[in-house]
Amino acid sequence: MPAIFGDSMVLQRDEPIRLWGKAIPREKVTVIFHQQRKVVAADDKGAWNLILSPEKAGGPYELSVISGISLVFKGVMMGDIWVCSGQSNMEFPVKGWSSVVNAEDEIAAASYPDIRLFTVEKNVAALPETELNGKWETCSPASIPLFSAVGYFFGRSLHKELNIPVGLINTTWGGTPIETWISRIGFEKDTYFSSVIKTAPELSMESLLKQRRDKEQAYVQSLQNDLPDLSDSTQWKDHNYDDAKWKKMRLPGLWESQPGLSRLDGIVWFRTEIDISADDIDSPAVAHLGMIDDSDDTYLNGERIGGMNGWNTERVYAVRAGLLKPGKNVLAIRVTDGGNGGGIYGDGSLLFLSVNDKKISLSGDWRYRIQEVLYSSNGIGPNDYPSLLYNGMIHPIEKLQVKGVIWYQGEANTPTAYEYRKALPLLIRDWRARFQNPSMPFYFVQLTSYNAANGNSANGSTWAEMRESQAMALKLPATGMAVTTDIGEANDIHPRNKQDVGYRLALLALRDTYGRTVLASGPLYASMKTGKASVTVSFSSAGKGLVVKNGNVLHGFEIAGSDL
Repeated sequence: MPAIFGDSMVLQRDEPIRLWGKAIPREKVTVIFHQQRKVVAADDKGAWNLILSPEKAGGPYELSVISGISLVFKGVMMGDIWVCSGQSNMEFPVKGWSSVVNAEDEIAAASYPDIRLFTVEKNVAALPETELNGKWETCSPASIPLFSAVGYFFGRSLHKELNIPVGLINTTWGGTPIETWISRIGFEKDTYFSSVIKTAPELSMESLLKQRRDKEQAYVQSLQNDLPDLSDSTQWKDHNYDDAKWKKMRLPGLWESQPGLSRLDGIVWFRTEIDISADDIDSPAVAHLGMIDDSDDTYLNGERIGGMNGWNTERVYAVRAGLLKPGKNVLAIRVTDGGNGGGIYGDGSLLFLSVNDKKISLSGDWRYRIQEVLYSSNGIGPNDYPSLLYNGMIHPIEKLQVKGVIWYQGEANTPTAYEYRKALPLLIRDWRARFQNPSMPFYFVQLTSYNAANGNSANGSTWAEMRESQAMALKLPATGMAVTTDIGEANDIHPRNKQDVGYRLALLALRDTYGRTVLASGPLYASMKTGKASVTVSFSSAGKGLVVKNGNVLHGFEIAGSDL
Protein backbone atom coordinates (compact mmCIF):
# COMPACT_ATOMS: atom_id res chain seq x y z
CA MET A 1 0.00 0.00 0.00
CA PRO A 2 1.16 3.59 -0.48
CA ALA A 3 3.20 5.21 2.29
CA ILE A 4 0.26 7.46 3.23
CA PHE A 5 -1.08 4.35 4.98
CA GLY A 6 0.97 3.22 7.94
CA ASP A 7 1.24 2.75 11.68
CA SER A 8 -0.09 5.71 13.70
CA MET A 9 -2.06 7.10 10.75
CA VAL A 10 -5.32 9.00 10.95
CA LEU A 11 -8.28 8.10 8.74
CA GLN A 12 -11.04 10.62 8.12
CA ARG A 13 -13.99 10.15 10.48
CA ASP A 14 -17.65 10.28 9.42
CA GLU A 15 -16.81 9.76 5.74
CA PRO A 16 -16.46 6.69 3.52
CA ILE A 17 -12.92 5.35 3.99
CA ARG A 18 -11.10 4.97 0.68
CA LEU A 19 -8.27 2.42 0.61
CA TRP A 20 -6.12 1.32 -2.32
CA GLY A 21 -2.94 -0.52 -3.20
CA LYS A 22 -1.28 -3.19 -5.33
CA ALA A 23 -1.52 -6.98 -5.20
CA ILE A 24 -0.99 -9.97 -7.47
CA PRO A 25 -3.22 -9.47 -10.52
CA ARG A 26 -6.75 -10.84 -10.02
CA GLU A 27 -5.98 -12.00 -6.47
CA LYS A 28 -8.47 -11.34 -3.66
CA VAL A 29 -7.65 -8.65 -1.10
CA THR A 30 -9.29 -8.81 2.33
CA VAL A 31 -9.46 -5.72 4.53
CA ILE A 32 -10.38 -5.91 8.22
CA PHE A 33 -10.88 -2.74 10.24
CA HIS A 34 -12.68 -2.27 13.56
CA GLN A 35 -15.90 -4.25 13.03
CA GLN A 36 -15.74 -4.20 9.22
CA ARG A 37 -14.52 -6.86 6.80
CA LYS A 38 -14.51 -6.42 3.01
CA VAL A 39 -13.09 -8.38 0.10
CA VAL A 40 -12.17 -7.07 -3.35
CA ALA A 41 -10.30 -8.52 -6.33
CA ALA A 42 -7.24 -6.83 -7.83
CA ASP A 43 -7.51 -5.95 -11.51
CA ASP A 44 -5.39 -7.31 -14.35
CA LYS A 45 -2.55 -4.97 -13.37
CA GLY A 46 -2.79 -5.71 -9.66
CA ALA A 47 -4.46 -2.44 -8.63
CA TRP A 48 -7.27 -2.58 -6.10
CA ASN A 49 -9.58 -0.07 -4.43
CA LEU A 50 -12.30 -0.41 -1.84
CA ILE A 51 -14.43 1.77 0.39
CA LEU A 52 -15.20 1.04 4.04
CA SER A 53 -18.21 2.47 5.81
CA PRO A 54 -17.74 5.69 7.82
CA GLU A 55 -16.50 5.43 11.40
CA LYS A 56 -16.83 7.80 14.33
CA ALA A 57 -13.84 9.49 15.96
CA GLY A 58 -11.87 7.09 18.08
CA GLY A 59 -9.12 4.52 18.27
CA PRO A 60 -6.51 3.23 18.38
CA TYR A 61 -7.46 0.45 15.97
CA GLU A 62 -5.70 -2.04 13.74
CA LEU A 63 -6.12 -2.15 9.97
CA SER A 64 -5.31 -5.51 8.37
CA VAL A 65 -4.84 -6.01 4.63
CA ILE A 66 -4.47 -9.64 3.53
CA SER A 67 -3.56 -10.98 0.09
CA GLY A 68 -1.05 -13.78 0.27
CA ILE A 69 0.82 -11.82 2.91
CA SER A 70 -0.70 -9.71 5.68
CA LEU A 71 -0.12 -6.04 6.40
CA VAL A 72 -1.17 -4.88 9.85
CA PHE A 73 -1.20 -1.15 10.59
CA LYS A 74 -1.32 -0.40 14.30
CA GLY A 75 -2.34 2.65 16.29
CA VAL A 76 -4.81 3.84 13.64
CA MET A 77 -7.05 6.72 14.74
CA MET A 78 -10.31 8.00 13.30
CA GLY A 79 -10.28 11.79 13.30
CA ASP A 80 -9.94 14.78 11.00
CA ILE A 81 -7.17 15.06 8.40
CA TRP A 82 -5.99 18.48 7.24
CA VAL A 83 -3.61 19.04 4.34
CA CYS A 84 -1.07 21.80 5.10
CA SER A 85 0.49 23.14 1.90
CA GLY A 86 2.24 26.10 0.31
CA GLN A 87 5.74 27.53 0.27
CA SER A 88 8.30 28.43 2.92
CA ASN A 89 6.07 30.12 5.48
CA MET A 90 4.00 26.93 5.68
CA GLU A 91 7.13 24.77 5.49
CA PHE A 92 8.73 26.88 8.28
CA PRO A 93 9.53 24.37 11.07
CA VAL A 94 8.96 24.72 14.78
CA LYS A 95 12.74 24.54 15.00
CA GLY A 96 15.01 23.68 12.11
CA TRP A 97 16.30 25.99 9.38
CA SER A 98 14.49 28.64 11.40
CA SER A 99 12.52 28.56 14.61
CA VAL A 100 9.34 30.02 16.05
CA VAL A 101 9.09 32.34 19.02
CA ASN A 102 9.67 30.36 22.25
CA ALA A 103 10.63 27.30 20.22
CA GLU A 104 12.19 25.38 23.10
CA ASP A 105 9.11 25.79 25.30
CA GLU A 106 6.82 24.82 22.42
CA ILE A 107 8.84 21.68 21.72
CA ALA A 108 8.93 20.64 25.37
CA ALA A 109 5.13 20.94 25.57
CA ALA A 110 4.39 19.10 22.30
CA SER A 111 3.16 15.82 23.78
CA TYR A 112 -0.14 15.17 22.00
CA PRO A 113 -0.60 11.44 21.32
CA ASP A 114 -3.78 12.05 19.32
CA ILE A 115 -2.15 14.51 16.92
CA ARG A 116 -0.45 12.62 14.11
CA LEU A 117 2.07 14.09 11.66
CA PHE A 118 2.98 13.15 8.09
CA THR A 119 5.56 15.10 6.06
CA VAL A 120 5.54 14.40 2.32
CA GLU A 121 9.09 14.12 1.04
CA LYS A 122 9.85 16.73 -1.62
CA ASN A 123 9.38 15.32 -5.09
CA VAL A 124 9.31 16.87 -8.56
CA ALA A 125 7.41 14.78 -11.11
CA ALA A 126 6.74 15.41 -14.79
CA LEU A 127 3.71 13.08 -14.76
CA PRO A 128 1.24 12.32 -11.94
CA GLU A 129 2.70 9.78 -9.53
CA THR A 130 0.96 7.33 -7.21
CA GLU A 131 3.73 6.80 -4.66
CA LEU A 132 5.35 9.16 -2.18
CA ASN A 133 7.84 8.96 0.66
CA GLY A 134 7.06 9.79 4.26
CA LYS A 135 5.67 8.23 7.41
CA TRP A 136 3.13 8.95 10.12
CA GLU A 137 4.47 9.98 13.51
CA THR A 138 2.85 10.71 16.84
CA CYS A 139 3.23 14.34 17.91
CA SER A 140 5.95 14.56 20.55
CA PRO A 141 8.95 16.70 21.49
CA ALA A 142 11.02 14.38 19.29
CA SER A 143 8.84 14.58 16.17
CA ILE A 144 7.61 18.18 16.19
CA PRO A 145 10.79 20.30 15.67
CA LEU A 146 11.03 19.81 11.89
CA PHE A 147 7.28 19.82 11.24
CA SER A 148 5.36 22.76 9.77
CA ALA A 149 4.88 25.25 12.59
CA VAL A 150 1.69 26.75 11.15
CA GLY A 151 0.31 23.26 10.58
CA TYR A 152 1.14 22.19 14.11
CA PHE A 153 -0.33 25.23 15.83
CA PHE A 154 -3.45 24.92 13.68
CA GLY A 155 -3.88 21.25 14.52
CA ARG A 156 -3.13 21.77 18.19
CA SER A 157 -5.85 24.43 18.46
CA LEU A 158 -8.40 22.14 16.80
CA HIS A 159 -7.43 19.17 18.96
CA LYS A 160 -7.73 21.16 22.19
CA GLU A 161 -11.12 22.57 21.24
CA LEU A 162 -12.68 19.48 19.63
CA ASN A 163 -10.98 16.72 21.64
CA ILE A 164 -10.68 14.46 18.59
CA PRO A 165 -7.66 12.95 16.82
CA VAL A 166 -6.14 15.26 14.21
CA GLY A 167 -3.96 14.17 11.31
CA LEU A 168 -1.74 16.78 9.64
CA ILE A 169 -0.20 16.18 6.20
CA ASN A 170 2.64 18.62 5.53
CA THR A 171 3.23 18.87 1.77
CA THR A 172 5.26 22.03 1.19
CA TRP A 173 8.22 23.41 -0.76
CA GLY A 174 9.73 26.83 -0.09
CA GLY A 175 10.06 29.38 -2.88
CA THR A 176 7.52 27.73 -5.16
CA PRO A 177 4.80 29.50 -7.19
CA ILE A 178 1.18 28.44 -7.20
CA GLU A 179 1.39 27.15 -10.78
CA THR A 180 3.50 24.16 -9.76
CA TRP A 181 0.73 23.02 -7.38
CA ILE A 182 -2.11 23.03 -9.94
CA SER A 183 -2.86 19.91 -11.99
CA ARG A 184 -2.63 19.71 -15.77
CA ILE A 185 -6.36 18.96 -15.87
CA GLY A 186 -7.02 22.09 -13.83
CA PHE A 187 -5.09 24.24 -16.29
CA GLU A 188 -6.65 22.64 -19.34
CA LYS A 189 -10.17 23.32 -18.07
CA ASP A 190 -9.46 27.00 -17.39
CA THR A 191 -9.70 29.35 -20.36
CA TYR A 192 -7.41 31.97 -18.81
CA PHE A 193 -4.57 29.62 -17.87
CA SER A 194 -4.96 26.89 -20.50
CA SER A 195 -1.96 28.23 -22.44
CA VAL A 196 0.28 27.85 -19.37
CA ILE A 197 0.27 24.07 -19.46
CA LYS A 198 1.34 24.03 -23.10
CA THR A 199 4.87 24.87 -21.89
CA ALA A 200 4.98 21.50 -20.09
CA PRO A 201 4.61 18.62 -22.56
CA GLU A 202 3.36 15.30 -21.18
CA LEU A 203 6.71 13.53 -21.10
CA SER A 204 8.61 11.42 -18.62
CA MET A 205 11.10 13.25 -16.40
CA GLU A 206 14.00 11.87 -18.44
CA SER A 207 12.46 12.99 -21.74
CA LEU A 208 11.53 16.38 -20.32
CA LEU A 209 15.06 16.88 -19.03
CA LYS A 210 16.58 15.86 -22.37
CA GLN A 211 14.25 18.19 -24.26
CA ARG A 212 15.18 21.11 -22.05
CA ARG A 213 18.90 20.38 -22.20
CA ASP A 214 18.80 20.13 -25.99
CA LYS A 215 17.02 23.47 -26.15
CA GLU A 216 19.48 25.13 -23.78
CA GLN A 217 22.49 23.68 -25.55
CA ALA A 218 21.15 24.92 -28.88
CA TYR A 219 20.76 28.40 -27.38
CA VAL A 220 24.26 28.38 -25.94
CA GLN A 221 25.57 27.31 -29.34
CA SER A 222 23.64 30.13 -31.02
CA LEU A 223 25.50 32.60 -28.83
CA GLN A 224 28.79 31.44 -30.33
CA ASN A 225 27.91 30.51 -33.92
CA ASP A 226 30.07 33.30 -35.32
CA LEU A 227 33.09 32.20 -33.28
CA PRO A 228 35.76 29.76 -34.43
CA ASP A 229 35.68 26.23 -33.03
CA LEU A 230 37.30 25.35 -29.72
CA SER A 231 40.62 24.32 -31.27
CA ASP A 232 42.17 27.64 -30.24
CA SER A 233 41.09 27.38 -26.59
CA THR A 234 44.69 26.83 -25.48
CA GLN A 235 45.34 30.43 -26.58
CA TRP A 236 42.47 32.03 -24.63
CA LYS A 237 44.83 32.91 -21.79
CA ASP A 238 47.35 34.67 -24.02
CA HIS A 239 48.05 38.39 -24.10
CA ASN A 240 47.70 38.77 -27.87
CA TYR A 241 44.66 36.55 -28.41
CA ASP A 242 41.90 38.30 -30.39
CA ASP A 243 38.69 38.12 -28.32
CA ALA A 244 36.81 40.86 -30.21
CA LYS A 245 33.99 38.48 -31.20
CA TRP A 246 33.39 37.24 -27.66
CA LYS A 247 30.20 38.33 -25.89
CA LYS A 248 30.29 40.82 -23.02
CA MET A 249 29.18 40.32 -19.43
CA ARG A 250 29.22 42.82 -16.60
CA LEU A 251 31.22 41.67 -13.58
CA PRO A 252 31.01 40.98 -10.74
CA GLY A 253 27.89 38.88 -11.12
CA LEU A 254 26.83 35.27 -11.58
CA TRP A 255 26.40 34.25 -15.20
CA GLU A 256 22.93 32.88 -14.42
CA SER A 257 21.71 36.49 -14.61
CA GLN A 258 22.46 36.54 -18.34
CA PRO A 259 19.70 35.72 -20.87
CA GLY A 260 19.86 32.04 -21.80
CA LEU A 261 22.45 31.15 -19.15
CA SER A 262 20.15 30.68 -16.15
CA ARG A 263 20.87 26.94 -16.06
CA LEU A 264 24.41 26.85 -17.34
CA ASP A 265 26.92 24.71 -15.49
CA GLY A 266 30.31 24.27 -17.10
CA ILE A 267 33.53 26.06 -18.03
CA VAL A 268 33.53 29.74 -19.01
CA TRP A 269 36.51 31.96 -19.81
CA PHE A 270 36.55 35.67 -18.93
CA ARG A 271 39.02 38.24 -20.28
CA THR A 272 39.55 41.92 -19.55
CA GLU A 273 42.19 44.50 -20.41
CA ILE A 274 44.04 46.57 -17.81
CA ASP A 275 46.01 49.68 -18.70
CA ILE A 276 49.26 50.00 -16.72
CA SER A 277 51.61 52.98 -16.74
CA ALA A 278 55.29 52.47 -17.48
CA ASP A 279 56.12 53.62 -13.94
CA ASP A 280 54.40 50.57 -12.46
CA ILE A 281 55.54 47.68 -14.63
CA ASP A 282 58.51 46.67 -12.50
CA SER A 283 56.54 46.66 -9.25
CA PRO A 284 54.84 43.64 -7.70
CA ALA A 285 51.07 43.75 -7.79
CA VAL A 286 48.11 41.92 -6.27
CA ALA A 287 44.99 40.80 -8.15
CA HIS A 288 41.85 40.92 -6.00
CA LEU A 289 39.11 38.98 -7.78
CA GLY A 290 36.30 38.76 -5.25
CA MET A 291 34.66 35.34 -5.03
CA ILE A 292 34.53 32.77 -7.81
CA ASP A 293 31.99 29.97 -8.00
CA ASP A 294 33.26 27.20 -8.02
CA SER A 295 36.91 27.06 -9.14
CA ASP A 296 39.29 29.15 -11.23
CA ASP A 297 42.58 29.21 -13.09
CA THR A 298 43.74 32.80 -13.41
CA TYR A 299 46.28 34.12 -15.91
CA LEU A 300 47.89 37.51 -16.41
CA ASN A 301 49.48 38.08 -19.79
CA GLY A 302 49.45 34.32 -20.37
CA GLU A 303 51.14 33.37 -17.09
CA ARG A 304 49.18 31.55 -14.39
CA ILE A 305 49.11 33.62 -11.21
CA GLY A 306 46.71 31.51 -9.15
CA GLY A 307 43.73 29.23 -8.92
CA MET A 308 41.68 27.41 -6.33
CA ASN A 309 38.38 25.69 -5.59
CA GLY A 310 35.90 27.27 -3.19
CA TRP A 311 32.69 29.04 -4.19
CA ASN A 312 32.64 31.46 -1.23
CA THR A 313 36.34 32.25 -0.89
CA GLU A 314 37.87 35.55 -1.98
CA ARG A 315 40.64 35.23 -4.54
CA VAL A 316 43.76 37.29 -3.86
CA TYR A 317 46.73 36.45 -6.11
CA ALA A 318 50.23 37.95 -6.10
CA VAL A 319 51.64 39.22 -9.40
CA ARG A 320 55.43 38.99 -9.67
CA ALA A 321 57.45 42.05 -10.50
CA GLY A 322 58.14 42.27 -14.22
CA LEU A 323 55.00 40.47 -15.41
CA LEU A 324 53.09 43.68 -16.08
CA LYS A 325 53.57 45.48 -19.41
CA PRO A 326 53.24 49.18 -20.21
CA GLY A 327 49.81 49.85 -21.66
CA LYS A 328 47.63 46.83 -22.42
CA ASN A 329 47.64 43.90 -19.99
CA VAL A 330 45.20 41.00 -20.20
CA LEU A 331 43.69 39.17 -17.24
CA ALA A 332 42.10 35.84 -18.25
CA ILE A 333 40.14 33.64 -15.84
CA ARG A 334 38.94 30.12 -16.54
CA VAL A 335 35.92 29.46 -14.28
CA THR A 336 34.50 25.98 -13.72
CA ASP A 337 31.09 25.56 -12.09
CA GLY A 338 29.49 22.21 -11.34
CA GLY A 339 26.11 23.31 -10.06
CA ASN A 340 23.93 26.21 -8.92
CA GLY A 341 25.44 29.70 -9.32
CA GLY A 342 28.57 30.18 -11.40
CA GLY A 343 30.95 33.03 -12.15
CA ILE A 344 32.87 35.88 -10.57
CA TYR A 345 30.67 37.53 -7.98
CA GLY A 346 30.58 39.62 -4.83
CA ASP A 347 30.77 43.33 -4.15
CA GLY A 348 32.35 45.41 -6.89
CA SER A 349 34.77 46.93 -4.41
CA LEU A 350 36.45 43.51 -4.07
CA LEU A 351 37.42 43.36 -7.77
CA PHE A 352 40.62 45.33 -8.42
CA LEU A 353 44.35 45.23 -9.14
CA SER A 354 46.61 46.95 -6.62
CA VAL A 355 50.04 48.19 -7.71
CA ASN A 356 52.20 50.88 -6.09
CA ASP A 357 49.40 51.89 -3.69
CA LYS A 358 47.02 52.31 -6.63
CA LYS A 359 43.71 50.47 -6.93
CA ILE A 360 42.67 49.80 -10.51
CA SER A 361 39.05 48.70 -10.62
CA LEU A 362 38.28 45.52 -12.54
CA SER A 363 34.51 45.95 -12.32
CA GLY A 364 32.72 46.43 -15.60
CA ASP A 365 32.29 44.65 -18.93
CA TRP A 366 34.43 41.57 -19.49
CA ARG A 367 34.57 39.40 -22.59
CA TYR A 368 33.42 35.82 -22.06
CA ARG A 369 33.20 32.55 -23.95
CA ILE A 370 31.75 29.17 -22.98
CA GLN A 371 34.28 26.37 -23.38
CA GLU A 372 32.19 23.45 -22.12
CA VAL A 373 28.61 22.84 -20.98
CA LEU A 374 28.03 20.42 -18.12
CA TYR A 375 24.60 19.02 -17.33
CA SER A 376 25.35 16.46 -14.65
CA SER A 377 23.67 18.46 -11.87
CA ASN A 378 21.19 20.32 -13.99
CA GLY A 379 17.95 18.57 -13.01
CA ILE A 380 14.37 19.72 -13.23
CA GLY A 381 13.42 22.03 -10.36
CA PRO A 382 9.94 22.60 -8.87
CA ASN A 383 9.55 25.97 -10.59
CA ASP A 384 10.63 24.91 -14.08
CA TYR A 385 7.22 23.84 -15.35
CA PRO A 386 3.65 24.01 -14.05
CA SER A 387 2.10 21.03 -12.23
CA LEU A 388 5.40 19.47 -11.11
CA LEU A 389 4.62 19.50 -7.38
CA TYR A 390 1.00 18.62 -7.91
CA ASN A 391 2.23 15.53 -9.77
CA GLY A 392 4.75 14.53 -7.13
CA MET A 393 3.28 15.74 -3.83
CA ILE A 394 -0.51 16.08 -4.19
CA HIS A 395 -1.62 13.47 -6.72
CA PRO A 396 -0.37 10.56 -4.55
CA ILE A 397 -2.76 11.58 -1.72
CA GLU A 398 -5.77 12.87 -3.64
CA LYS A 399 -7.76 9.64 -3.19
CA LEU A 400 -7.49 10.10 0.58
CA GLN A 401 -10.58 11.44 2.28
CA VAL A 402 -9.58 14.61 4.15
CA LYS A 403 -11.41 17.27 6.15
CA GLY A 404 -9.86 20.28 4.45
CA VAL A 405 -6.81 22.30 3.42
CA ILE A 406 -4.81 25.15 4.92
CA TRP A 407 -2.64 27.10 2.50
CA TYR A 408 0.16 29.65 3.00
CA GLN A 409 1.70 30.73 -0.29
CA GLY A 410 1.96 33.76 -2.53
CA GLU A 411 5.36 35.34 -1.95
CA ALA A 412 6.74 33.65 -5.07
CA ASN A 413 3.85 35.03 -7.13
CA THR A 414 4.14 38.68 -6.11
CA PRO A 415 5.75 39.63 -9.46
CA THR A 416 2.44 38.59 -11.08
CA ALA A 417 0.20 39.53 -8.18
CA TYR A 418 -2.77 40.57 -10.32
CA GLU A 419 -3.01 37.12 -11.93
CA TYR A 420 -3.19 35.52 -8.50
CA ARG A 421 -6.83 36.59 -8.20
CA LYS A 422 -7.45 34.00 -10.92
CA ALA A 423 -4.79 31.48 -9.94
CA LEU A 424 -5.83 30.92 -6.30
CA PRO A 425 -9.50 30.21 -7.13
CA LEU A 426 -8.27 27.89 -9.87
CA LEU A 427 -6.16 25.92 -7.39
CA ILE A 428 -9.05 25.70 -4.91
CA ARG A 429 -11.48 24.43 -7.55
CA ASP A 430 -8.84 22.06 -8.91
CA TRP A 431 -8.03 20.47 -5.55
CA ARG A 432 -11.70 20.12 -4.67
CA ALA A 433 -12.19 18.23 -7.93
CA ARG A 434 -9.09 16.10 -7.45
CA PHE A 435 -10.03 15.19 -3.85
CA GLN A 436 -13.60 14.50 -5.01
CA ASN A 437 -15.01 16.97 -2.49
CA PRO A 438 -16.61 20.04 -4.14
CA SER A 439 -17.20 21.76 -0.79
CA MET A 440 -13.86 20.91 0.82
CA PRO A 441 -12.94 23.70 3.29
CA PHE A 442 -9.97 25.75 2.13
CA TYR A 443 -8.45 28.31 4.51
CA PHE A 444 -5.50 30.43 3.48
CA VAL A 445 -3.15 33.02 4.95
CA GLN A 446 -3.09 36.50 3.49
CA LEU A 447 0.50 37.68 3.05
CA THR A 448 1.80 39.44 6.11
CA SER A 449 3.36 42.90 6.37
CA TYR A 450 6.81 43.10 4.82
CA ASN A 451 8.98 45.99 3.66
CA ALA A 452 8.70 45.02 0.00
CA ALA A 453 8.97 48.66 -1.16
CA ASN A 454 12.10 49.38 0.93
CA GLY A 455 10.36 51.96 3.09
CA ASN A 456 9.06 54.09 0.23
CA SER A 457 5.40 53.50 -0.54
CA ALA A 458 5.72 55.72 -3.61
CA ASN A 459 7.61 52.82 -5.19
CA GLY A 460 4.47 50.74 -4.97
CA SER A 461 4.31 47.18 -3.71
CA THR A 462 3.02 44.10 -5.45
CA TRP A 463 2.55 42.63 -1.97
CA ALA A 464 -0.43 44.94 -1.43
CA GLU A 465 -1.84 43.90 -4.79
CA MET A 466 -1.27 40.27 -3.82
CA ARG A 467 -3.27 40.72 -0.62
CA GLU A 468 -6.14 42.14 -2.65
CA SER A 469 -5.94 39.20 -5.05
CA GLN A 470 -5.96 36.74 -2.17
CA ALA A 471 -9.02 38.38 -0.64
CA MET A 472 -10.93 37.92 -3.89
CA ALA A 473 -10.78 34.15 -3.43
CA LEU A 474 -13.25 34.60 -0.56
CA LYS A 475 -15.97 34.75 -3.21
CA LEU A 476 -15.70 30.96 -3.38
CA PRO A 477 -17.79 29.05 -0.81
CA ALA A 478 -16.16 27.30 2.15
CA THR A 479 -13.09 29.54 2.10
CA GLY A 480 -11.56 31.73 4.77
CA MET A 481 -8.60 34.08 5.02
CA ALA A 482 -6.36 34.59 8.04
CA VAL A 483 -5.17 38.20 8.10
CA THR A 484 -1.62 38.59 9.44
CA THR A 485 -0.59 42.15 8.57
CA ASP A 486 -0.33 42.99 12.28
CA ILE A 487 2.14 40.21 13.11
CA GLY A 488 4.67 40.46 10.29
CA GLU A 489 8.28 41.62 10.42
CA ALA A 490 9.35 44.40 8.07
CA ASN A 491 12.80 42.96 7.39
CA ASP A 492 12.07 39.24 7.60
CA ILE A 493 10.00 37.50 4.95
CA HIS A 494 9.66 34.57 7.39
CA PRO A 495 8.12 36.01 10.59
CA ARG A 496 8.74 33.81 13.62
CA ASN A 497 5.30 34.26 15.18
CA LYS A 498 3.64 31.22 13.67
CA GLN A 499 1.51 30.53 16.75
CA ASP A 500 -0.99 33.27 15.90
CA VAL A 501 -1.05 32.27 12.23
CA GLY A 502 -2.04 28.70 13.07
CA TYR A 503 -4.50 29.89 15.71
CA ARG A 504 -6.24 32.27 13.30
CA LEU A 505 -6.60 29.53 10.71
CA ALA A 506 -8.05 27.29 13.41
CA LEU A 507 -10.61 29.95 14.36
CA LEU A 508 -11.84 30.01 10.77
CA ALA A 509 -12.20 26.24 10.78
CA LEU A 510 -13.90 26.20 14.17
CA ARG A 511 -16.49 28.74 13.04
CA ASP A 512 -17.13 27.69 9.46
CA THR A 513 -16.40 23.96 9.44
CA TYR A 514 -17.26 22.96 12.99
CA GLY A 515 -20.03 25.47 13.73
CA ARG A 516 -18.50 26.99 16.85
CA THR A 517 -19.46 30.49 17.92
CA VAL A 518 -16.12 32.30 17.83
CA LEU A 519 -14.84 35.61 16.50
CA ALA A 520 -12.85 34.06 13.68
CA SER A 521 -11.39 37.06 11.89
CA GLY A 522 -10.03 40.52 12.37
CA PRO A 523 -11.33 43.42 10.28
CA LEU A 524 -11.66 42.74 6.56
CA TYR A 525 -11.86 45.49 3.96
CA ALA A 526 -15.43 45.83 2.64
CA SER A 527 -15.70 49.09 0.70
CA MET A 528 -14.57 52.71 0.43
CA LYS A 529 -15.99 56.06 -0.63
CA THR A 530 -14.31 59.41 -1.19
CA GLY A 531 -15.21 62.81 0.17
CA LYS A 532 -13.84 66.25 -0.61
CA ALA A 533 -10.82 65.82 1.64
CA SER A 534 -11.17 62.33 3.00
CA VAL A 535 -11.68 58.67 2.27
CA THR A 536 -14.09 56.54 4.31
CA VAL A 537 -13.11 52.89 4.51
CA SER A 538 -15.60 50.30 5.75
CA PHE A 539 -14.72 46.94 7.26
CA SER A 540 -16.53 43.72 8.00
CA SER A 541 -15.67 41.33 10.85
CA ALA A 542 -15.03 44.33 13.06
CA GLY A 543 -16.41 42.83 16.28
CA LYS A 544 -17.65 45.62 18.54
CA GLY A 545 -16.00 48.26 16.42
CA LEU A 546 -12.59 49.63 15.53
CA VAL A 547 -10.36 51.42 18.01
CA VAL A 548 -7.31 53.56 17.28
CA LYS A 549 -4.46 52.46 19.51
CA ASN A 550 -1.68 54.68 20.90
CA GLY A 551 -3.54 57.98 20.82
CA ASN A 552 -5.77 59.41 18.14
CA VAL A 553 -3.43 59.10 15.18
CA LEU A 554 -4.40 56.45 12.64
CA HIS A 555 -1.41 54.58 11.22
CA GLY A 556 -1.12 52.19 8.32
CA PHE A 557 -3.19 54.12 5.77
CA GLU A 558 -2.12 56.38 2.95
CA ILE A 559 -4.09 58.28 0.30
CA ALA A 560 -2.62 57.97 -3.17
CA GLY A 561 -1.99 61.14 -5.14
CA SER A 562 -3.30 61.92 -8.60
CA ASP A 563 -0.09 60.50 -10.12
CA LEU A 564 -0.99 56.96 -9.04
